Amino acid sequence: MLGPDTRSAVIGLTAAMLSVKPLVEGIGGPVRVVPVTRTGTKVPDNLSPGRWRALRALLDRVARRVGVTGLVLSRGDGFGDLEVFDRVVSQRLSLAEVAGPVGLVPVDRLAEVDRVVDAALLDTFVGYAHARTVPSPDGTVLSAYEAGAGEEVIVLVPACGMPASLSENWMRHLGRDRRVLTWESRGLFGPARHDAEHATDIHGQAEDLFAVLDHHHLRDAHVVGLCGGAAVALAAAARHPSRIRSLSLWHGAYGFAEDCPQTSHQQGLIELMTAAARSRSAARAVHAAFCQAVLTSTPADVAPLVLYPYADPELLYRYCRLNLGITGAPVEPFLAEVAAPTLVVTSRDDDIAHPEGSRRVAEGLPDGRLRIEPHGDHISLFTAGEELLAVAADFISAH
Repeated sequence: MLGPDTRSAVIGLTAAMLSVKPLVEGIGGPVRVVPVTRTGTKVPDNLSPGRWRALRALLDRVARRVGVTGLVLSRGDGFGDLEVFDRVVSQRLSLAEVAGPVGLVPVDRLAEVDRVVDAALLDTFVGYAHARTVPSPDGTVLSAYEAGAGEEVIVLVPACGMPASLSENWMRHLGRDRRVLTWESRGLFGPARHDAEHATDIHGQAEDLFAVLDHHHLRDAHVVGLCGGAAVALAAAARHPSRIRSLSLWHGAYGFAEDCPQTSHQQGLIELMTAAARSRSAARAVHAAFCQAVLTSTPADVAPLVLYPYADPELLYRYCRLNLGITGAPVEPFLAEVAAPTLVVTSRDDDIAHPEGSRRVAEGLPDGRLRIEPHGDHISLFTAGEELLAVAADFISAH
């Protein structure tokens, strides 16, 4: 039987492997993995040939069980010599911290590793959220997910281009006594990323929300929009007001017809996106600069998920077109059409999406209320603690 330290190492590696899966799939080619710690500062010295073979066998075994292909274990010359995405994957897998507890797992114990991985997966997003395939009205096939149970239904409108598992904290909290539905941005996930292009405007993205509801034969739901998903949720609430029971918008990135202050991050990102969205060749030209800009502002614990839409130039091109469809749509015409009570949340120090945008949205809504947190932005939103998540749940309960 595997020892407790080995089992713990396998469980940790399983969770890490699942978190890098979208990025590795997006890259679509070999990814070099160097054994480093979670901080990326230390490569284990002088691993014996036996331990090296054991580490490679374990990496291959867990990757195969989780469904990840293309990882290549490499001694490398050091963490800093790796390509951007190789560094992100290596740091998240943290094989330097696995090498010790794993030791020399005998070949006849590898089947036991499979059982530990399978059990660990049951406690992850894969085990918690049930995957669905949902057709949108224009023919785009959406990757959708369902979790929780209860009579009340919540639709979580995701941040544009982000894997659904990035919102796992939200789904688990809201799904404690409710049914939670979400989906991944059109044209960026699953078979759809290889399909012909579909609509990228905010209205097409808003219709995806109703496609998810219709697929589940639901007339209405509470709606929670995160980051760019806040603007999409707002457009949906204006389009079909009777189908939205309540609306909460978190750290939204909104477009306005009139000038609205933007953070330097917003300005720089929109400039890069505008360049990348012009053509596929333009996306290839700015791809490296884009990756570096985003990597420097992304915490390591969420980097494998947040960096997914930058994995290759084709994904970047599609992602930028979708994002500009959101930020390029003035929200002023939507505001008066929204009938649902709406909570708008931002923070005093959000240096990613300017708080003034949220303030204007809240003031323009017939039944809007603004909540300003002391700290936070649309990256920290995905690692939010119980207290902040309870704000969303309590608002829904009140309506």
